[in-house]
Amino acid sequence: MSSFAELAQRLAAGEAVLFPTDTLPALAARPEAADRLWQIKARPADKPLILMGSDLLQLIDALGVPWQEPWLEKARRCWPGAVTLVLPIDGPLTALLHPGGSSLGLRVPACPLAQDLLARTGTLATTSANRSGQPPATTAAEAAAQFPSLALLDPLPWPQGSGRASTVLAWRGNREGAEESWQVLRAGIREDPAAGGA
Repeated sequence: MSSFAELAQRLAAGEAVLFPTDTLPALAARPEAADRLWQIKARPADKPLILMGSDLLQLIDALGVPWQEPWLEKARRCWPGAVTLVLPIDGPLTALLHPGGSSLGLRVPACPLAQDLLARTGTLATTSANRSGQPPATTAAEAAAQFPSLALLDPLPWPQGSGRASTVLAWRGNREGAEESWQVLRAGIREDPAAGGA
């Protein structure tokens, strides 16, 4: 177990760590150390990681590219929350988290512990806490059992997340009607994320 400061130091040193979110526990690393996550999980490199931030402004600053108004509107409605937005953003972070791709998944979790950590560390590359092909961990104990050598954020026990992965919405362009421009790639805990508010 590690405090916020200790976990931030480990991340800065290129280590991977575990922390809670509003959905499932996260396995995370600094974006420049994202390769560690694929290695630890034995995850195929063609499966992208998610860039998680403490708030919308932190993500915008980290990406350094203009956001279309529909992206901002959707982000303000869905975040913080269990929705990942996949946007057609190209740049250094996309190259690190989605090698060879031209889009990036982004999320702000509705979990104060996660938000506090992200505010200290900056945006992080994240994925679910499980080895590839195994069910995702839903508690700190399950995450620690799968990755016993990794540091966990203190204090324990963690706030209980939903136990389900986030909904994933991908921007498909300015088609007629704002909502038709978003495609549901994965339905998570929201019944109708494309039509409903956040």
